[in-house]
Amino acid sequence: MSRKKKRGPLKKLGRGLYKIVDAIIVTPISALVYRINKIIKKNTGMLEGLFNKPHSLLIFSLIIAVFAFLVVDHKANNLVETESEMLSQQPVTVIYNKEKYVVEGIPENVDIILMGRKSDLYLAKQLGEHKVVLDLSDYKTGEYNVKLKYNHSVESVTYRLIPSSVTVKISEKVSSVKTLTYDLLNQDKLDSKLNVSEVKLKESEVYVKGSSETLARVATVKALIDVSTLNLTTSGTFEIDSLPMVAYDENGKLVDNVEIVPSTAAASIKVDSYYVDLPVEVVPNGTFATGYAISSATSSVSSVRVYGDQAILSKLTSITAEIDVEGLNSDKKFVSTLVKPSGVRYMSESTTTIEVKVGTEETIEVAGVAIDIHNLSSNYAASAVSDEETSCTVILKGVGDVINKIDASSINAYVDLSGYEPGTYDVPVVIERGNLTVTYTPKIKTVKIKIFNKG
Repeated sequence: MSRKKKRGPLKKLGRGLYKIVDAIIVTPISALVYRINKIIKKNTGMLEGLFNKPHSLLIFSLIIAVFAFLVVDHKANNLVETESEMLSQQPVTVIYNKEKYVVEGIPENVDIILMGRKSDLYLAKQLGEHKVVLDLSDYKTGEYNVKLKYNHSVESVTYRLIPSSVTVKISEKVSSVKTLTYDLLNQDKLDSKLNVSEVKLKESEVYVKGSSETLARVATVKALIDVSTLNLTTSGTFEIDSLPMVAYDENGKLVDNVEIVPSTAAASIKVDSYYVDLPVEVVPNGTFATGYAISSATSSVSSVRVYGDQAILSKLTSITAEIDVEGLNSDKKFVSTLVKPSGVRYMSESTTTIEVKVGTEETIEVAGVAIDIHNLSSNYAASAVSDEETSCTVILKGVGDVINKIDASSINAYVDLSGYEPGTYDVPVVIERGNLTVTYTPKIKTVKIKIFNKG
């Protein structure tokens, strides 16, 4: 066989490879270079001459081809390298008879570590549901250490669960009936002129289900009414559905792992806007300069509209404005902050200007002021040991025009017997300050009182 015949097939193979390389690499890249050359028409000189030479185009095309090969090869190596990746906080699906059993010790979520080639990890993340299952369908009551299962979809990827197993306690589910009450939350976020005056729950009792040990801890079940989410802007009666319910132990701590049936509560809520108008009462604090007393104290705000619960407002008689009169011996104006009583949510006024006039202090004595008995237990009776101790004389200090108008019937003197038991005691005499511009002092400090059992 001649050399020409031997070389024939090799030449055909070489030409074939050249045509493939030319069609796949050289021609497309040359076309790209040509287009680039066409776009940058402004460039002339050496660059234009270089692109017009066929050999230069061939060399430039080969350089780009080698660069493209290196990039693809690097990417391919990355895809076949073994790596690991963590999927955090994956939820756990638990399979068990929820009507019959209660399970304690179930984790809310787990971490999954996937290991394999990068390309496989990519597929595993895209295709997998990443479902972690704790299958307790074949377990009865008792305590067990059970392995978690993961439904990985790419077999070439290995995995590890953290934790890989959990210890659970399975108990028979029991139920009991509990009285349903409610808690009002975030009342401070309600419009200060509004008040939730009444709540009527549609259900008075609910079923609580769980293990016998857990139910023994449940002391109360409450529907939670979050006032801030109800958008209450006016008074009226509102129907509220889907209130969440929680169980508490005797210390007020939440009891978990219990089922409450029904799962939500409904209620009717009455909102009102109750208010009263109360007078402003000036309260002087401190001692005037010797020989002086208040002749008059006039407040620029005579009354205040006060909003709150009716039961609280019904006990209020006035709103106080305090002033410091220590060492005062002449007329003066005060700006005072009105004292907001406990339980009041809103007042129409917050400050007032008080004009105080000072006069010369005088002293008089008022005799025959009856001494009453306050706060004695209903099981006992009491009386003064002598007739002389059933009344007292009270010394009044103030401006003459004021104290001369006060008589014995307008002075309230009493002894406070709260906490006292049968026996004879010297009890302090208390004088109620009827006029805040006047000083009241009993001439006797104590009276002897005898306390005895009724009947």
